Amino acid sequence: MIRIGAVTLDTSHPLAFAKVLEHDDRAKYVGVFDDSFRSDQEVANFVSRFGLEKRCTSLDELADMCDIGFVHSCNWDRHLAYAEPFVRKGKPVFIDKPIVGTLRDCEQVAAWVRQGAVILGSSSVRYCQEISAFLAKPVAERGEIVSIYGTSGVDEFNYGIHVVEGIGALAGKMARSVRYIGQAEQQGKRSEAYYVSYGDGLNALYHTFSGCWQPFAFTIMTTKSTHAFTVDTSKLYAALLDEIFQFMEGKTHKLAPLDVLLDSVKIMLAGRISRENGGQTVPLDAIPADDPGYDGALFYAGYSANAKLLYT
Repeated sequence: MIRIGAVTLDTSHPLAFAKVLEHDDRAKYVGVFDDSFRSDQEVANFVSRFGLEKRCTSLDELADMCDIGFVHSCNWDRHLAYAEPFVRKGKPVFIDKPIVGTLRDCEQVAAWVRQGAVILGSSSVRYCQEISAFLAKPVAERGEIVSIYGTSGVDEFNYGIHVVEGIGALAGKMARSVRYIGQAEQQGKRSEAYYVSYGDGLNALYHTFSGCWQPFAFTIMTTKSTHAFTVDTSKLYAALLDEIFQFMEGKTHKLAPLDVLLDSVKIMLAGRISRENGGQTVPLDAIPADDPGYDGALFYAGYSANAKLLYT
């Protein structure tokens, strides 16, 4: 059985993942390290509810007792610090979305992988059944993809990364540039649109929506037809975990390599820069090295202040 170490219980994902694992004997959370905003009682409840062996007092202790670490922190600025002990000990680590939020951190995690680290991630939408089913169709049947449209809600980056990763899975190639198109707002809820150029006759358009949840919906125009679907979110976590466990068991899997995961982050960084510069086209290779990126600490402050009791 695959032994998983949980790094923080910030989000609902550890709870949701653990519930999936109750029906799957392939893996289990065995330990947790939490230095975040969840109370000691919530952490104790998680340990008791899912039969973990212990709450660890250090990341090194957790890394020593598990086969893979799952970094669940909602502060993406701390993701690499949380992942480092696993990398140092030669253990794989899954980093929940968004994997990182700055170009600097993109370069650091890429350097780790070049040195042999195993970094897995990040959005469950990338591995959803609907995208997998579409890509499984023969190109002769579905046609070559020409344009992709996708939507997401809640916020710009923490949730927006889902739709960008989904588009990346469908595109199957790295983006070249991003251009901010514009926004619309009603009743304090704002939608923003971004155009992504992949070159070679392929483009994409994604909408973020801040202020309320929106479904992950995709429309794909091909040389033969138009295909549309809405992601069944009730099946997302099982699909993601299955791919991770396939990898851990040495079996065929569909996990994206790190450079592909980081491409999604860079798309959103370029889109933000384009918005701040009047909608100019921003090539991904032109993102400044000192770009501040998305502020994980700021997001963490808002998220933790509004977090409800989860682990009862």
